[in-house]
Amino acid sequence: GKANGVSLYKIAARQFQQRLLPSAGFGSMGDPFPMTTVWGYGRLGDPLPGQGVASSFNYPAFTVETRSHERVRVQWVNGLMDEDRNFLSHLLPVDPTLHWANPGQEECADGTFRTDCTPLEPSEDSYLGPVPMVTHVHGAHVDAVSDGYPEAWYLPAAKNIPDGFAIRGSNFGTVTAAAPGQAVFEYDNSQRAATLWYHDHSLGITRLNVYAGMAGFWLVRDDIEDALNLPGPAPMLGDPPGTKYFEIPIVIQDRSFDEDGSFFYPDAWNPVFFGNMMVVNGKTWPYLEVEPRLYRFRLLNGSNSRFLILRTDPEVTFHQIGNEAGLIPSSPIELTELLMAPAERADVIVDFSGFEPGTTITLLNLGPDAPFRRLPVGAPADPGSTGQVMQFRLVPPSGQGNPGQMPADEDMPTAEELGIVLGPADDVRDVGLFQQAEFLLGTVDPDTFALTPLKWDEPITERPYLDSVEIWRIHNLTGDAHPIHLHLVAFEVLGRDPYPLADDVEELIPPNPWEKGTKDTVIALPGEITWIKAKFDRAGLYVWHCHILEHEDNEMMRPFFVGEPAQIPDP
Repeated sequence: GKANGVSLYKIAARQFQQRLLPSAGFGSMGDPFPMTTVWGYGRLGDPLPGQGVASSFNYPAFTVETRSHERVRVQWVNGLMDEDRNFLSHLLPVDPTLHWANPGQEECADGTFRTDCTPLEPSEDSYLGPVPMVTHVHGAHVDAVSDGYPEAWYLPAAKNIPDGFAIRGSNFGTVTAAAPGQAVFEYDNSQRAATLWYHDHSLGITRLNVYAGMAGFWLVRDDIEDALNLPGPAPMLGDPPGTKYFEIPIVIQDRSFDEDGSFFYPDAWNPVFFGNMMVVNGKTWPYLEVEPRLYRFRLLNGSNSRFLILRTDPEVTFHQIGNEAGLIPSSPIELTELLMAPAERADVIVDFSGFEPGTTITLLNLGPDAPFRRLPVGAPADPGSTGQVMQFRLVPPSGQGNPGQMPADEDMPTAEELGIVLGPADDVRDVGLFQQAEFLLGTVDPDTFALTPLKWDEPITERPYLDSVEIWRIHNLTGDAHPIHLHLVAFEVLGRDPYPLADDVEELIPPNPWEKGTKDTVIALPGEITWIKAKFDRAGLYVWHCHILEHEDNEMMRPFFVGEPAQIPDP
């Protein structure tokens, strides 16, 4: 509903069963595969799936539709309980040796008894207690209290929370009073049209909560995008049965399954995870019936660790019009391959009009079944499994929907029209990506090249002044590529610099065409320095991190604080 011009949502995370694997076996294996127990978001109070009535609980979660500058307030509810309000243990093994939420307040390495730390003597067994959650809208321009800070988690309001457990994290926040098991966050969507997504961000278990299903799209629209007359419609609330869709969000993830249909995930932390099946919008190796016309696909790499290189057979052209932060200024980018790191998005127009009904087009993944380093890759994904993503099957035209048009160069707005000209930088900051026993972030002295790897809970070193524009030079001193995500800001990718450090932007390798405009996630290649520029225009505590979730969960994440000079905490 709405109240005082604010759109109101009540969204809970629950456990339920869903068919991810086919209802009939592959090839000669005719028996149905089992259902999979998942976690997902849905409307608070809705019945769970499988009860014979409509439910909004789904993996991936239903899409939140907003418009630029529409104020949205969400009551996020941790509903990870059974019908008797007993807490549910995690679907996946929780490694308690990491720096994590630690709701049981086990003794920490520094001798204190508190949340959000590395336990001094963690159990060798998986944690089986109540599960924390906190939701982050990835790419949102949002006040710090509503950003989903990793230490702002909260447990479900279960009746059997053990004595001595903390029900909220050390940095819990809410914009209005919230009952146990809940937090209220507000989003003013003060940004241009963009493909955002929301997912769990709890300290030390983000990889597990997202893998279990806690993610969905959050779309922002505006008048500039509407004026392009893009193909549609997209799915909307209240659509009659049989409605054909020509704008479709598509999230691609890799997963592995046990024989009983349950998710498989390793017992202990691993630096990366690669599933052996591709799951698209909650279906394993699905197909989509498409007509010989234009389609708009909002692609999201929602994998934990896997970089994707998407191509089709037979070949079609991706006309990329947008990335994470919205439209790419000035012209669509014509590509036959899309390189997408975890958390990156690609807003593309695809023209199927040259194909006859009955044609099958396969979306392939040429990315590796291993950590990504740079192009060209070595061995691509297994062509018999993770090298295939989904199929597009051509069917006769239905005559439904808006045909839309392929934007011409002159149709695409300029950077000035999109309001993304950041202006000159007030400061330059050198930060680093390091690999030791775990992956770390830290600082680099550009004069002496002194390296300072830092863990999550060490003093804050990134402290931009409020309303300042900064250039961050991201030194990747590891052997792998990392998708680096900054909360709060949409940044300009200035370019990349193989060592030694360049003195000026003019010396850089220019950004890729699809990186123009602004983004919220950038690939930092090994042995290079990636330059980005951002305006830090809201005060408070935020984070920046690698979006390989296994890295983020084990120290490759750092806080930053934005404020007036007098408010900046001492390092």
